[in-house]
Amino acid sequence: MTGTTTSRRPGSGCYEICTQGHLDERWGTWFDGLVLTRAADGTTVIHGRDIDQAALYAVLLRLRDLGLPLLSVTQVAAPSHRTARTPVTHPR
Repeated sequence: MTGTTTSRRPGSGCYEICTQGHLDERWGTWFDGLVLTRAADGTTVIHGRDIDQAALYAVLLRLRDLGLPLLSVTQVAAPSHRTARTPVTHPR
């Protein structure tokens, strides 16, 4: 399938994943297509759009493999409509 589509894939969404610790820029390629932002408070926020559940779990597994503590996983509105945030719950 080629071309650009304006609709999201079924089951996908925009997510922000916050971890304790900073990831070097070199890790950006390991999180294919996602943006890594290092915050002054010592956290890293990984964000991207149109992430389906399989891709979300893959990112979480990569963070686990790196040994970074997971602080939050938040589903956010599309970047042009960032008004509401819906937390994604996960077992502790």
